[in-house]
Amino acid sequence: MLLAVDIGVRCGLACYGRDGRLRWYRSSNFGDAARLRRAIPGLLDAIDGLEWLACEGGGSLAALWLRQAEQRELQVLLCQAADWRQRLLLPRQRRSGGLAKEQAGILARKVIGWSGTRRPSSLRHDAAEAILIGLYAVVRIGWLDAFPDLGGRS
Repeated sequence: MLLAVDIGVRCGLACYGRDGRLRWYRSSNFGDAARLRRAIPGLLDAIDGLEWLACEGGGSLAALWLRQAEQRELQVLLCQAADWRQRLLLPRQRRSGGLAKEQAGILARKVIGWSGTRRPSSLRHDAAEAILIGLYAVVRIGWLDAFPDLGGRS
């Protein structure tokens, strides 16, 4: 399993199986860094067969995730928004951060449908971005040979 994280106190989380398909996703608001630090071990320990942690972001909050990944001997893929956006969104879809977030939501819904995962009634941008971080990661690590055909990027 691979856990993709859009790092923040409000995190987007998305879990992928070795077949490269999305298993689950959610947004979680931890309120502050101390609560996030306490929550990370439980989040990681709850995922059976977790092998990879894919994170977008940096700084002190990323260090919390990386420390726990190291303790569990997880493989780690770090990226920035520009990395996955360049591969998954067209240039016109990433002209601004707001537009990229909107397009990420549209594309994430396509990934949800392709994976056969429960469709959301609403989808926060951090969860949508975690879904796309995870898709980018499963291709980068070789669990999928290429990005799936989702009927156009969005």
